[in-house]
This record gives sequence, C-alpha cells and structure tokens, in this order.
Amino acid sequence: MAEECDTCGRSVTVDEAIRRETVGDLDSDRWQTLCCPDCGARLRTVFVGPDS
Repeated sequence: MAEECDTCGRSVTVDEAIRRETVGDLDSDRWQTLCCPDCGARLRTVFVGPDS
C-alpha cells in the first residue's frame, strides 16, 4: 500500500516513510505519523500499538 504525498507528488510506501511522533494528545506508543522521505510532509497517522 502506498500513499501519495500532496506536497511533492511522490508515491511513498509504508516502509519508505519516515515515522514521527504524533501531534496532539495521541499516545506515541500506540500511534505514529508517517511522513514523506523527500519533503517531510505528513502523509497519515497510523495505529501501531496493542489494542488492550
């Protein structure tokens, strides 16, 4: 699955994306923000932690 960067137009896979902590009150152990490796723009926030 790939995300297209709205800023630079690059198609970025999850493996290529830069992972950063989320903005706001989301638990960083459960959520990460995926960013474009070329321009650094945020692509989407994903759940990475356990459900419990």
